[in-house]
Amino acid sequence: MTTTVSEARTDVLAEAKSIQDWIVDIRRKLHMCPEVMYEEVHTGELIRQVLDELNIPYQFPVARTGIVATIGNGAEPCVALRADMDALPMHEETQVEFRSRIDGRMHACGHDCHMAMLLGAARILKDHESELRGTVKLIFQPAEEGGAGGKLMCEEGALANPRVDNIFGIHVWPFTPTGTVAGRAGTLLAAAGIVEIKIVGKGGHAAFPHTTNDPIITAAKIITELQTIVSREVDPLEPAVVTIAAIHGGDAFNVIPPDVQLTGTVRSLTNEGLQYLQKRVREIATHVAAANRCEAEVTFPGNAYPPTINDAQAWNEAKSLGAAMLGPESVLEHPPVMGGEDFAFYGPYARSCFALLGIRNESVGSTYALHNPKFMMDEDALPIGAALHVGYALRHLPQ
Repeated sequence: MTTTVSEARTDVLAEAKSIQDWIVDIRRKLHMCPEVMYEEVHTGELIRQVLDELNIPYQFPVARTGIVATIGNGAEPCVALRADMDALPMHEETQVEFRSRIDGRMHACGHDCHMAMLLGAARILKDHESELRGTVKLIFQPAEEGGAGGKLMCEEGALANPRVDNIFGIHVWPFTPTGTVAGRAGTLLAAAGIVEIKIVGKGGHAAFPHTTNDPIITAAKIITELQTIVSREVDPLEPAVVTIAAIHGGDAFNVIPPDVQLTGTVRSLTNEGLQYLQKRVREIATHVAAANRCEAEVTFPGNAYPPTINDAQAWNEAKSLGAAMLGPESVLEHPPVMGGEDFAFYGPYARSCFALLGIRNESVGSTYALHNPKFMMDEDALPIGAALHVGYALRHLPQ
């Protein structure tokens, strides 16, 4: 069960590198057609076309636009490999020839890379299908960026029949060099949720502010006061985030609007911490609004993401795999990150491991952060990710 990759297969990394051009071509096609959550129609068509060419059976649709493919004998034990599919509603500013063809949409979080790496793994695993004693599920999941697609995949049985006992996922990571893999046992990524605050006052002429209940001033006070939750209520050694990222209110220089809309995020490394932040945001917003003759309607729309927690044994196995494949010096212990991931929803169903794949390479411009309109990918990392997927699957099937 814990044989090294080299013992299980001659050299899976070399095998992945031999199809690098094929993986890169898929990634670039996916990059050109970014689609946001639950709209991954053309993306899904491309994935299914590749699966058909590889003669890999699949279920579709799962979770509206998702796909679950299977390789192996269809029986337990079963290990799952997951890639997310959706893009972001932002305009791409790179100058690559395969840049987004859809204005206002971009794969700025590397999900195109995740899908291409998983399809690369699918090709390799299919070539060795007769040797697999068990089943590998390939989960192509929609709506990671706020739509809780992972939650819906689980609810619709993606990890059942056969039952998945181990699941592995990869995220490209522009903060560590290409050729490295990073992660940790326990909490790796934060619990995260959206907050919306509508401040309702009384509008009027800007020259007569005394006749209004000004929601603009009230919004400013609420934003300032919310910062004291982290600075004065949360233990300085306990990570927490309260960020208001968008303000909408008013259209004219001389009109005080009747309402203002605030949108942001709250994050903690625990579910309990997230619930505390939500509670205090609601209390502060409503009371500050009341003190300023306004009302605050506080909501937390969508699904709050739980923290992404790596099973300790699963991470140790991933570390061993990475060391065997890339060298011990290339496996990094990474501190927790306040980003959120809906890979967390798979945790209650199976032993889970989420790894960060280094892609930082200044020589090819792969230095920009995730969710940046200039995000670039070092495509030499793609076969590494594909090989890690294959290696993790082999680790969890009998030899």
